[in-house]
Amino acid sequence: MPADLAVIGLGHLGLPLAQAAVTAGIDTVGYDPDPRPYAELRAGRSPVEGALTASEVRRMLSGGFRPTTDAAELGRVRTAVICSPTPLGPDRTVDLTSLGDAARALASRLRPHTTVLLESAVPPGTTETFLRPLLEEGSGLVAGRDFHLACSPGRLDPGNRTRTLANTPKVIGGLTPACTESAAAFYGRLTDKVVRARGPREAEMTKVLETNFRHVNIALVNEMAVLCHDLGVDFWDVIRCAETKPFGFQPFRPGPGVGGHGVPVDPGCPPHGGRASGQPLRMVSLAQEINDRMPSYVIQRCATLLNEHGKSVRGARVLLLGVTYKPDTADQEAAPAREIATRLMDMGAQIGFHDPHVLDWRVRERPVPRADSLYEAAAAADLTVLLQQHRTYDLQGLAVKAQLLLDTRGATPAGAAHRL
Repeated sequence: MPADLAVIGLGHLGLPLAQAAVTAGIDTVGYDPDPRPYAELRAGRSPVEGALTASEVRRMLSGGFRPTTDAAELGRVRTAVICSPTPLGPDRTVDLTSLGDAARALASRLRPHTTVLLESAVPPGTTETFLRPLLEEGSGLVAGRDFHLACSPGRLDPGNRTRTLANTPKVIGGLTPACTESAAAFYGRLTDKVVRARGPREAEMTKVLETNFRHVNIALVNEMAVLCHDLGVDFWDVIRCAETKPFGFQPFRPGPGVGGHGVPVDPGCPPHGGRASGQPLRMVSLAQEINDRMPSYVIQRCATLLNEHGKSVRGARVLLLGVTYKPDTADQEAAPAREIATRLMDMGAQIGFHDPHVLDWRVRERPVPRADSLYEAAAAADLTVLLQQHRTYDLQGLAVKAQLLLDTRGATPAGAAHRL
């Protein structure tokens, strides 16, 4: 059966898009070469922990959503949206392997008049110099003439039930004006507002700016938090005061590290065509360096606190609270908790964890004991470290029960715990 839409890549971007499309009455097929997402969805479960509930998956399936591992389905759609993962590789450039595989799978089946959209986070120029040649060579068609091609980077906020695809503006940059309008017509069925960029590079760079804005500002407050601790200044009170300024300031808060799917990118280092013209983004590199140091700083604070109370890290019982990258979600993408746990283990600490959204957590492929009773575990631990402030945590009660509490999020009442 033909479908209106194929979502390629059933991960943190593709699943919500497919859900929104089905809800809007769009006949949708979801393609992923990995058989695991297919099996999970057919069984009524989300392949991405916390992305969708079981009831949401069931509603998608009953609404006609068809997950598949058969690439032949891609040749029967009017619109194809590529949502392949684009993580950072070992050299800290974006890995386009999955995107290339998706492009080749689509290209051999691409039909004239199809609209192809890219939502994956990529460096500027990727749509035109990487994706376009793969689609044209594999199909024999010409982008902008025989099929439409545009970039509309994903803007999802995992766990945010207020900001959804429907009420978050979509930025669209097409290869030609006709490509942009075709993309706008599609996304206009899913969202309240579309924003037309001048072209694909502007759309791609929008995502780079948004991601780097977050990382640079978090790096600033992380660095200031370390400085304020050394000076004996309550940085959390500084933020409280600063955010009362009604103009020229946006509050960011420090933490044990920066997680999430959006990774800082220097667009001067494209992974597919050597260095681009222009200067490298030195501030982005420095921000990454600062943020990468935060897990080590947390370990240093843990060791200092234990020593001040006559204990060594070796043999200490340490309870980690909240192992996800953001509050009130099960998403663990790049969360600093795993690095912190690894370093503490290397120092001889006995690690346990608690997270209301994570039932099983592994570090170095070994299961970490999960606390059944939060208060009892905190009372028994030599040190409790709050890494993520989930809404369900009674932090005031926790501060009373814990022998020693390090709050890396500034979420506990002033004076109730040691804060980052």
